[in-house]
Amino acid sequence: MESFRTLIRGWFGKVLLVLFLAPFAVVGIEGYFSGGQKEDVAKTVNGQDISKKDLEAQTKAYKDQLLQRLNGDESLLNQSYIENTVLDNLIARSLLVQQADKLGISLSDAQIEQMIAQQPSFQENGKFSQNLYANYLRSVGMTNQTLIASLRQDHALKMLMSTFTDNALVSKTDIQQIANLQTEQRELFLSSIKLDEYKTNVKVTNQEIADYYNKHQNKFKQVASVDVDYVVLSPATLTQPNTAVSDEELKQAYNQFVEKQNKDAKRDVKHILITLDNRTPEQAAQLANEVYAKIQAGTSFAAAAAQYSEDPDSKAKGGLLAAYVPGAFGTEFDAAVSSTANGQISKPVKTQFGYHILEVQTVAGAVPSFEAKKAELTAEVLKNKSANYYSDTVNTLNEQVVSGDSLDVIPEAIKTVKVESANGVTLGTTNPVFADPAVKSKLFSEDVKAGNQTASSNIQTANGDTVWIKVRKYHAAGVQPLAQATERVKAQLIEQKAFDAAHAKLNAMLADFKKLPAQEVTKKYPYNFVHAGIFTRSQGLKRQIERAAFSQPTPKAGMWSVTTAKLPDELVVVAVSNVKQTPIDSLSPAEVQQLTQMYQKFRGEQILDDYSRYLKAHAKIK
Repeated sequence: MESFRTLIRGWFGKVLLVLFLAPFAVVGIEGYFSGGQKEDVAKTVNGQDISKKDLEAQTKAYKDQLLQRLNGDESLLNQSYIENTVLDNLIARSLLVQQADKLGISLSDAQIEQMIAQQPSFQENGKFSQNLYANYLRSVGMTNQTLIASLRQDHALKMLMSTFTDNALVSKTDIQQIANLQTEQRELFLSSIKLDEYKTNVKVTNQEIADYYNKHQNKFKQVASVDVDYVVLSPATLTQPNTAVSDEELKQAYNQFVEKQNKDAKRDVKHILITLDNRTPEQAAQLANEVYAKIQAGTSFAAAAAQYSEDPDSKAKGGLLAAYVPGAFGTEFDAAVSSTANGQISKPVKTQFGYHILEVQTVAGAVPSFEAKKAELTAEVLKNKSANYYSDTVNTLNEQVVSGDSLDVIPEAIKTVKVESANGVTLGTTNPVFADPAVKSKLFSEDVKAGNQTASSNIQTANGDTVWIKVRKYHAAGVQPLAQATERVKAQLIEQKAFDAAHAKLNAMLADFKKLPAQEVTKKYPYNFVHAGIFTRSQGLKRQIERAAFSQPTPKAGMWSVTTAKLPDELVVVAVSNVKQTPIDSLSPAEVQQLTQMYQKFRGEQILDDYSRYLKAHAKIK
């Protein structure tokens, strides 16, 4: 049925999503083998350290996930909450890993090696590729032994967690209750009473306003805000005086293009690796220098690689790295590749893997002629000239704004812009200018909070515009003063008094609905009830009406369960005439299985969370 099919997108699905993401979403396997030193410890859990480096890495990963949902706006993040959440997750993970070890939950080396061999990213032509695997280990800075230990720990954790999440007991009653929540249908009749006519007779005294304000100050909290003047300058508002492009400028642009093409040309890199295995750094350096000397004396690079290189993947190929990617061997290696002339041999270069001797061959590509690139270069030069003109204008204006502490100099120089003003700007303001993170950081900087009201220097926004701001007043977060809240309090009191007056007139009718058939009551009172339809939860009803409707008991035959809902300027009488529940037996086997698995996962997560809390309560954490 349709209401069941929307379950995963409704309330239950959202609960599950939160539960699945919360405990371990930011945890990766590499982070737990960084070998942090004692002075780098964030927490110790039963003698096992969680390093500050791990905490920082996982905090950054979690922040990056949140920033994707917030369009990169870091000002909306609660930094301390994020760090505390990640630290709690790392503690929970550490405790669960320790418990898995105590229980002997583990995979053998052979099982893990089989898992690695079956990974598609490590296979070439359907077979395990030692070369692809070695490149991966180099890219993440891990050894084979470290990766195996990491995978063993990760899978032990998963097996322990699945014990809870995959085996929670779920009864047919549980499933029926969940199905009822989502699929229950209620037939509604609604009657609307406008409050405007009641408001005309309502009087509110100053004492009532003060009493209400003093009793409900939590309702009048305000977030920090600013009143601000600002100017926005866009590249489109400037007209460049000189749009001509000289031959000299085009030739210079072409020369730069050719230079870049040569610099970015593909390189075939060969290397001979002398590792530090079973030898000191001095011995490795001496051997590397001896091999380099032999090559200089006439030994071919391929022969030297075959005899001396300790990289098993490349030594049989003349030292050729099949897929050289910058960063795989570190910055020292990349710098040596870039500085080694085409066809030349480098002196030994030290990296974390040992000493390398390199031979670099640049694969030359065809460079387009000047005439072929002329039109494209002309457009590029014009674009750069326009950008430079805009940048020079911004710098000139900025000096005038800062030195004179005034935004007026900008519209005096650029007639197409003007100084604008805004009041009550908050961190949540959606205006495109104030929503920009760079602008918000200036609006709510510590200097502004301390009372600084000087004009800002130029602020570059994400869309390429430039903004100057001058905060006139900063309003700190807190309870809004009574003087500012008076009108709002008065409006709320008038609304409530009007609602109470309207509701008082309904009391007799509401009492009759509890003892008389609905047909008799609707004939007795002059209120028009409209058949609104049949609804399930989260099916488009206003929130106040939905809460009222689904809070009422199932009515007896011929009667209605009736209550009221308060909306702005309106009182709504909500009548439930019929309630239909879907027996679990009417669901298809596939629907029952899906619902069972979802609820089982939900309950399993709850049990796992309880278990983690139990372990934490009995752990030594410092």
